[in-house]
Amino acid sequence: MKTVQLLKMMVFTLIVAAFIVACDSDDDSNPTDNAITVAQVTTTASSGDWRITYFYDTDQDETGNYSGYSFTFNQDGTLVAVNESTTVTGTWSISDDSSSSDDDGNNSSDLDFNIFFAAPDDFNELSDDWDIISVSENKIELIDVSGGNGGTDYLTFEKN
Repeated sequence: MKTVQLLKMMVFTLIVAAFIVACDSDDDSNPTDNAITVAQVTTTASSGDWRITYFYDTDQDETGNYSGYSFTFNQDGTLVAVNESTTVTGTWSISDDSSSSDDDGNNSSDLDFNIFFAAPDDFNELSDDWDIISVSENKIELIDVSGGNGGTDYLTFEKN
């Protein structure tokens, strides 16, 4: 009889232990755990040369306009695009827009990836305060939802 009770007690203990192990106290309720910082994005962007692998401007794919260009995000805030003998210079920065009402309705961060080119027109289209969708060592994905016409632009840089 004691053996049966001991066996029941062991089975009950194993079931309780399994429930305790299965329960995770880290329920990811803190959304800032995976937050990226201005410094992280700045370091990533300025660590090498990049190319545009996707640019969708409201209603059409315009990636081909930047074919062959290599983009360098310099630490001093200059942005240089080079394609053989053509060089286009602009500026870039990362800013925290968490205090603004810039709600694009997606899961982007509270950081803006600011790009400015005065000319030519193709590069001027890249000028915006892009919201960051994701940043990795080899890819930067950006989005912009226009306040005027409600169109959505996407821009992706990948490391050369």
